[in-house]
Amino acid sequence: MAEKTRKKPLTKALREKTLAIAGIAESKKAKNIRAFDVRGLTLMADVFVLCSAGSEPQMRAVADAARQTMREGGSPVLRTEGDHHCGWMIVDCGDVLFHVFRESARTFYDLDQMWEDAPEVNLKRRTRKTAKDSTEE
Repeated sequence: MAEKTRKKPLTKALREKTLAIAGIAESKKAKNIRAFDVRGLTLMADVFVLCSAGSEPQMRAVADAARQTMREGGSPVLRTEGDHHCGWMIVDCGDVLFHVFRESARTFYDLDQMWEDAPEVNLKRRTRKTAKDSTEE
């Protein structure tokens, strides 16, 4: 792939959806959570979120929680591909594809390397300092 290029920031809605999905993975104790801004590199989605689960039941729990949370929040889940038995599940949330892997499958398919030229999305929530906070430092 080509060298990393600067892109326009994610829209607020896309950033919030990405953070929500990453937060779901974190709440279910998934590991190595990363997100890539793949706008302009693929037509499949705007963002890929990847995480690793330690077991098949954990994979299922992470994917189920993502589907439920997205639907409850009014975001369509277009489909789910794969199965916890094969080590890779994809929850298609439209503009965000959420990949849940067993570590062996993640290493084998190596999407982290495949999309290494895509800018990585910062998954830390930004917090605004209040005037009071800044005067106390």
